[in-house]
Amino acid sequence: MSKELKIGIVAVIVIAGFIWGYNFLKGQNLFNTDTRYFNVEYPNISGLTKSSFVTINGLKVGTIDKIEFNPNPEKKGQLVVRFSVKKDFNFSKESVVKIYSPSPLSPSNLAIVPHYEGENAKSEDYLKGEIESSLFTSLGERLDPLQAKLEHVIISADSLFKNVNNVLDLNTQNSLKVSVKNLETTLTEVKKTMLAVNGVIDKTTTDLTESVKNTKAITENFSKISDTIVNANIGGILKKAEVTLNSANLMLSGINKGKGTLGKLVTDEDLYNNITSMSKELEDLLREMKLNPKRFVHFSLFGKKAKPYAPNKDVKLKQEVTK
Repeated sequence: MSKELKIGIVAVIVIAGFIWGYNFLKGQNLFNTDTRYFNVEYPNISGLTKSSFVTINGLKVGTIDKIEFNPNPEKKGQLVVRFSVKKDFNFSKESVVKIYSPSPLSPSNLAIVPHYEGENAKSEDYLKGEIESSLFTSLGERLDPLQAKLEHVIISADSLFKNVNNVLDLNTQNSLKVSVKNLETTLTEVKKTMLAVNGVIDKTTTDLTESVKNTKAITENFSKISDTIVNANIGGILKKAEVTLNSANLMLSGINKGKGTLGKLVTDEDLYNNITSMSKELEDLLREMKLNPKRFVHFSLFGKKAKPYAPNKDVKLKQEVTK
């Protein structure tokens, strides 16, 4: 086998593989003999393309093979859609093929509404076609009566405006202009008044805000005080204070009755006089010690005797010191 023949065979295989792969990507298997083809006519295919699906009860069972105009002169303008369906699903010739759109943004597809009564459909048969109303079609059908009513309203409004123009002569228009000008002046004054009122309201709002803040601070302080009072156990404190006062009252009552040392000091007059006399004598003793210390502490190497106590002399000396 020559090199040229080998190259030719490889080229044929590559081309055949390319054609088969291209058709396979479009959903057509050239080696599959279980595929049937049907035709259906539509006046409008509503966005149907060759890449659209053919479904039965939502299941994809085929694809569109081609779309072309009907060559019959009596059906000029009609479109013939040829699509394929797998052979393993049978339905009658009375089945309906609808064009539907799953969503407003997706392309249209074909849906077979199967009927099972009567003769089964065979390949190349023509089936009955219908177009399912989409969202926009339904809206258009509902808006048509509304459009007619709107046109009637617009015509009535046009007649009304014509009559108004006839009524509004030059004098009336001038009067309206004056009225509008006066109204504008009034609105200007009202605007000034509203600005003044807004200023007063803003100032009052500021003062009210400060008052609310002060009230809030006072409330918080009262709250803290109340929490302190609640947690302070006022009952226990008052009870302890009552016990202390009772003890103080008992002690003062005992003192008034002369009980105890303090009571005797307060109520015993002789004891008071003795303490006063003892204090005076102690004062005299201290003064004597200051004036004649040698009388109380005597120390002499030669045996000199201390001077004896002379009351009269000591009294005179004391008086001189006092003077």
